[in-house]
Amino acid sequence: MNQKIINLYDKYTHSQINRKEFMKKLAILAGSTALAATILPLLENNYVAAAEFVSDEITSEEITFAGVEGDMKAVLARPKGKKNLGTVLVIHENRGLNPHIIDVTKRVAAEGFIALGVDALSPLGGTPADEDKGRELIGKLDPEKNLQNYLKGLEYLRKIKGGNGKVGCVGFCWGGGMSNKLAVNDPNLHAAVAYYGAQPNPADVAKIKASVMMHYGGLDERINAGIPAYEAALKAANVDYKIFIYDGVNHAFNNNTSPTRYNEAAAKLAWSRTIELFKQKLS
Repeated sequence: MNQKIINLYDKYTHSQINRKEFMKKLAILAGSTALAATILPLLENNYVAAAEFVSDEITSEEITFAGVEGDMKAVLARPKGKKNLGTVLVIHENRGLNPHIIDVTKRVAAEGFIALGVDALSPLGGTPADEDKGRELIGKLDPEKNLQNYLKGLEYLRKIKGGNGKVGCVGFCWGGGMSNKLAVNDPNLHAAVAYYGAQPNPADVAKIKASVMMHYGGLDERINAGIPAYEAALKAANVDYKIFIYDGVNHAFNNNTSPTRYNEAAAKLAWSRTIELFKQKLS
């Protein structure tokens, strides 16, 4: 896939251009409106084609917990018959709690943790089936209330039956940015992992007490522009951190429902590093 097309799609999915402008520019890059129409399905996430994660070793259920203004919806997954487990909050991309992130939540549980995938769009009725609608709703969330809802999710995990009180978080894209925000705003967080997420204000980095890990795609110029300032602040504050940049891969490289951006090798390596950190800090 032409990198210019992937970059254009990234601008569209992060609300830098609207759908009409995106399709117009896509047609120019593709050579015609007809070719643009054939390319579009290759760019969009395909949840039907993605294999649903299944394991006999875990259980999963839909639950709710108290948010700042009403209940928050979430998927809770955990290993069967095990206690004293570390816990992980899973934070979705900018389309809501979709099938991909539900699968990620289950995969975290299969690694030996209690995992909670929270639906940030709960105050607005929950994640819709329409991805574009989900992205619109994300932009309507109150930033401070949204942050507090995720902080309440961390508190829910700290008190959950079968947990050991240690909590980490992992987020992707929009959720990666939220993972960084939680690291800044929760001094009791043990580990925070951000996949291609926006960096926090460097002035706030000294507040971080957790061990943090960041995964970036080498071709993701938009997000990667914030790495130098973030890393400098992490070093200055003596925060325990690791930054990994995967050469030749795009934003959303972990998302196996995004055929043009998913990179299996980078995804597997980043995942192994993520789980290793959680085992070190949450066990």
